Amino acid sequence: MASLIETLIDVLDKENTEYQGLLKLSEEKTTAIVNGNVERLQEILGLEQRSIDKINKLDAFRDENVGDICNVLNIPRKGIKIENIVDMLSGQPKDAKALTDVHMKLKRTLDQLMKVNENNKMLLQESMDMIEFELNLAPQTGNYSKGAYEQNNSYPTAGGFDAKQ
Repeated sequence: MASLIETLIDVLDKENTEYQGLLKLSEEKTTAIVNGNVERLQEILGLEQRSIDKINKLDAFRDENVGDICNVLNIPRKGIKIENIVDMLSGQPKDAKALTDVHMKLKRTLDQLMKVNENNKMLLQESMDMIEFELNLAPQTGNYSKGAYEQNNSYPTAGGFDAKQ
C-alpha cells in the first residue's frame, strides 16, 4: 500500500510540474497576444499541445493508480477523491501530509493557470473585436458599390450566356 501512495504522490508531483510548465507557456502566450506576435503564438500552441499530451498520460496513470489503491482498500472507485485517500491514511501521518501537500500545490497551480487562461481569453476576444472594428472601418475594395457604374459607364453584361440553348 505504501508504494501505491508513494506512486500517487510522485504522479501528482509530475502533473504539477507539467501544469507549471503550461502556466509558464500561458504567461508567454499573454505576451504574444499583447504584442500581436502570431508566429510566437503558434509556436506556443504547439508546445502546449505536447504538454497536454504528457498531462493526459500522467492523468491516466494517476487514475489507474487510484484504482489500484481502491482495490487494495476494498472501496468503490467511483467518486473517490484525494481527500478520501488522505482520510484513510490517518495511521500514516507522513504519507497523509505528503499527499495533502502535493495535492494543494497542484490545486494552486491549476487555479493560477485558470486565471491566466481566462485573461488570455479576454485579451483574444478584445483583439478579435478590434479586428472586426477595423475591418468595418476599412474601405470597400470590390467594385460592387454605386460608383462602379459611373466608373465603367455601363452595367456588366451576362458574358454571352444564352439561357435558351
